[in-house]
Amino acid sequence: MFKASYRDKAALFFTFMFPLMFLIVFSLLSGVKLGNEVEIAVVGDSRVVAALKNSEGVNLQEFKDSTTAINSLRDGNVAAIVVSQGDSIDVRYANGDRAETGPALAKISDAVASANLGAGTTPPKYAVRQKPIEETAFEPIQYLTPGILSWGVSTAAVFSSALTLVAWRRKQVLRRIQLAPIGRGSVLSSRLLLSVVIALLQAVLFVAVATLPMFGLQLSNQWWLAIPLLILGTLAFFSVGMLLGAICKTEDSVTGAANLAVLPMALLAGSFFPIDKAPDWVKLITNALPLRHMNEGMLDVLVRGKGFEALILPGSVLIGFTLVISTLAAVFFRWEDK
Repeated sequence: MFKASYRDKAALFFTFMFPLMFLIVFSLLSGVKLGNEVEIAVVGDSRVVAALKNSEGVNLQEFKDSTTAINSLRDGNVAAIVVSQGDSIDVRYANGDRAETGPALAKISDAVASANLGAGTTPPKYAVRQKPIEETAFEPIQYLTPGILSWGVSTAAVFSSALTLVAWRRKQVLRRIQLAPIGRGSVLSSRLLLSVVIALLQAVLFVAVATLPMFGLQLSNQWWLAIPLLILGTLAFFSVGMLLGAICKTEDSVTGAANLAVLPMALLAGSFFPIDKAPDWVKLITNALPLRHMNEGMLDVLVRGKGFEALILPGSVLIGFTLVISTLAAVFFRWEDK
């Protein structure tokens, strides 16, 4: 039994190295400091801004105009904006991320109180006006849905294509297809079309459940722009499955390899929790992951209500990734085990 286990290299890897990989990933993400430091954008200068600069746990980002600062707020880069115009302090914030907004508003209130105390005037010198950038408050489901939906679609695309390819090769189905009077492109395109249909059905079911009153998902007016992202994401991760299926020889090994490809990517891409406060070098790694760009694109069109411009970057990344991985899959493809 020991010899048999030792000879199964794939089993050894996923027994020891796979759990170790999660230890490494979560250790890397342990640099995320939730609630310890808040990102606040400031426009202009005043005693309030000076007090914020001296506040602990505040990372200030200075902008020249409020429009740029609001765009940064909508993108989730900052938790609140302070616009200083004379004695008037305008505070803008997003209702969506309450875990970030609450500490940010508290820091701003403390800074205003400190500035008014330093001014020593009665009534207080600085008047504060707070206003959210959304007309209604967003619930956490708004931000969970895009990431987990992207993860579900990518997982299904990788596993279905990888397992199918390995099973067909082991059962000599690929050899029969090679000899059959049918175009190889027809077989591949039909399997790819099936994956796209499954992804769209996943999205319909997922959104239907999330929009139930008990969950309260509210789609933006640009929600339909998620359809091309779903298709491009399916193509990208279908190609990953084809590459894994071309390399692996058994269903067990390809299952482990698919988990190894998808799960760490989902963790680092922010599918389950935000990584905005991860170390900069971790963010650099995540920016190279196609799932990260798919997550951001889905969030932009499903929640933030952005238009076609939100598809340019994630669409380009997914298309480029698909071309590269598909080329590698074609290089490693074989009709039968040798």
